Amino acid sequence: MMSEPLLHRDDPAKDPLVGNIKVTRQDWLNAALSVLKQGGVEAVKVAELAGQMGVSRSSFYWYFKNRTDLLNALLEHWERTNTAAMVAQANAPADTITEACCNVFRCNINTALFDNRLDFAIRDWARRSDRVNAVLKAGDDARIAALTHMFLRFDYPKLEAKARARVIYYMQLGYDDANLGETLDERLAMVPGYLVAYTGHAATDAEIEAFAAYARDVTGHSDPA
Repeated sequence: MMSEPLLHRDDPAKDPLVGNIKVTRQDWLNAALSVLKQGGVEAVKVAELAGQMGVSRSSFYWYFKNRTDLLNALLEHWERTNTAAMVAQANAPADTITEACCNVFRCNINTALFDNRLDFAIRDWARRSDRVNAVLKAGDDARIAALTHMFLRFDYPKLEAKARARVIYYMQLGYDDANLGETLDERLAMVPGYLVAYTGHAATDAEIEAFAAYARDVTGHSDPA
């Protein structure tokens, strides 16, 4: 079960709110994102969000014109975070294609970088909305284009680069949805094999060790004894 988002007013790291402000625009957005991921777009309701945060519903209108405005903000957040993160990771500097793929794998290890549950929620929403489906398709196209370019940087033929980009993208999307129940160590043990499957090349020990260290750091798992 997901925890409730921490409100600005309850976060000791944030500056105290002043005047009549009880929650911020980001608080509304975070609360809506949490509900979207747990219950789908139909569950994102202004009155219920207000009750959850203990504020008047009228305060919503300080930040958003209406519910549609809030939903648009959720879509924009997804584009600025998930899609932008995968594009950035695909474009990150790398000396080899296997190192480049490890950069992309970070999206599926670091939930602060790429929120898989948000991606699933957007995809579910897109089944109910042609407009959202168009935004989703644009995001998918941008991600696959970035992954294709990643392979092209390492001199793969154009059609092969596109095929490998699709394989790595759709596999990564479905990995968490498969609910394999792996431990982190079990997942990391598969990485060398996945890299061979995706790229046709074996990664170096240093590349595997660097990715494993990153994974353990962001997930809070120490190195195995």
